[in-house]
Amino acid sequence: MKKLIWIYGLILGAILAGNMLITISMCYNDGDFEGNEVVGYAAMIVVFSMIYFGVRTHRNRLGDQPFSFAKGLKMGAWIAFIGSSMYVVAWLFYYYLFIPDFMDKYTHFVLKTATANGATAVELAEKTAEMAEFKEMYKNPILVVLITYMEVFPVGLLVSAISAFVLRRK
Repeated sequence: MKKLIWIYGLILGAILAGNMLITISMCYNDGDFEGNEVVGYAAMIVVFSMIYFGVRTHRNRLGDQPFSFAKGLKMGAWIAFIGSSMYVVAWLFYYYLFIPDFMDKYTHFVLKTATANGATAVELAEKTAEMAEFKEMYKNPILVVLITYMEVFPVGLLVSAISAFVLRRK
């Protein structure tokens, strides 16, 4: 089981990190972050299907033995954790080494979009303060790690729970 967790976790992490690097590069170079969240989370759900295949492979190796929801959830959560960890490490390297001004570009995009959508002066001031606070939080590497985990790991846990439910066997 441990070998399968590592194999599927590393495959998941490589795909997640690669997808993130490509989409962030496109957004960063283009300056247009529009729609990136929807596409990003849709891609993550598809990529997290690796959890299903990892759990299913283990269950199938057991033959006719029972396979509980808890065992499937535990295995899926570990695969998700390994994959998410690779995603976090890739983001840290990419952010700190190649795009340290990412938050400046993202803040500019958010404020430009708010202005284009007719934000009032008060709303624009609130959004500016919100982005300044977010930018300040991003100066702390521990918070960057936590924020980045929160982008992907909950999706992995959700897919793990669904996979464990579908693949359980009494």
